[in-house]
Amino acid sequence: MAGVSFKDVAKRYGDVSVIEGLNLDIRDHEFMVLVGPSGCGKSTALRMIAGLEEISGGTISIGPRAVNALPPKDRDVSMVFQNYALYPHMTVRQNLEFGLKIRKTPKPEMDKLVDEAAEILGITHLLDRKPKALSGGQRQRVALGRAIVRKPAVFLFDEPLSNLDAKLRVQMRSEIKKLQHRLQVTSVYVTHDQVEAMTMGHRIAVMKDGKLQQLGTPLEVYEKPVNVFVAQFIGMPPINMLSATLDADGASLTGDGFRLPVPQKLRAATAGKGGRKVKVGLRPDNILPAGATARGESSPVEARVELVEPLGNELIVHARLGDNPLVFRLPPQATPEPGVTVPVTVELEFLHLFDAESELRLSV
Repeated sequence: MAGVSFKDVAKRYGDVSVIEGLNLDIRDHEFMVLVGPSGCGKSTALRMIAGLEEISGGTISIGPRAVNALPPKDRDVSMVFQNYALYPHMTVRQNLEFGLKIRKTPKPEMDKLVDEAAEILGITHLLDRKPKALSGGQRQRVALGRAIVRKPAVFLFDEPLSNLDAKLRVQMRSEIKKLQHRLQVTSVYVTHDQVEAMTMGHRIAVMKDGKLQQLGTPLEVYEKPVNVFVAQFIGMPPINMLSATLDADGASLTGDGFRLPVPQKLRAATAGKGGRKVKVGLRPDNILPAGATARGESSPVEARVELVEPLGNELIVHARLGDNPLVFRLPPQATPEPGVTVPVTVELEFLHLFDAESELRLSV
């Protein structure tokens, strides 16, 4: 087993920089998720670990050794691809055996490894079938099995669930997480889906434009995003971001259609910043129906309803606070009509403040 380390890693294609100065330490046995929008460099980072992309600068290490110059076959990693990459003319067993045969694994050991992997993944009854006779979920299990049989130091997952339907994605992400816990293999998982990132990773690394924005546990990144991008990328429905100005004493916020007091725990961050333009981050879960019991300090506001999305157990309400869009949840019993104004309560304890110009977090 081994950790993975990026030290000042860069990747450039001519004059185009895809990754610049990436520093990231992935711990032994850790499930690390690289998450970000398309084109942020996360898949490139994964492929550089595997040796499928050459690095333009810096050092990548697996365990104690730098692997910059090692070919993929000598890096002791297994990769699970988005499109499964199964050989269509081979049976499931032959697909699982393929990498072992290249390594000249003895037949008795190969049979043992394949049978163990098939049992772990519940695909023993599929060993004689070919990929075309399998469902998407079954093909994904075979792809996982091909990675497992090699007993690598590191598992690499490149958006492995993106081709599955919504229900199967939920099931498979649970199975992958349980599998990683059972095998205790260092795993690096790439996704653009922040729900996958939040539910699967021990830690998540949020990337944008080839740069690491924030690294932390899912709860740390959710509760204390370091900038506006991270705040808006993590969380569903996305965080509300309101434009406002700090009043002269830094004790209150005024924006179009609202005025909110700054909670006591953030006063140190706003003291002496009167007149400063800020962005106020407010998660939908921290906007409550009028009369509901708030946690800590709170303030009432009135929102004009534009659209209501019923989800059975709750409503997602799209509204306006002055010119600011506002999304929040309500219980399903009372559905407000578009155009009406509804009173809601803002939980100030969970308010996030960012500088409007730098978009960096003001609060501690």
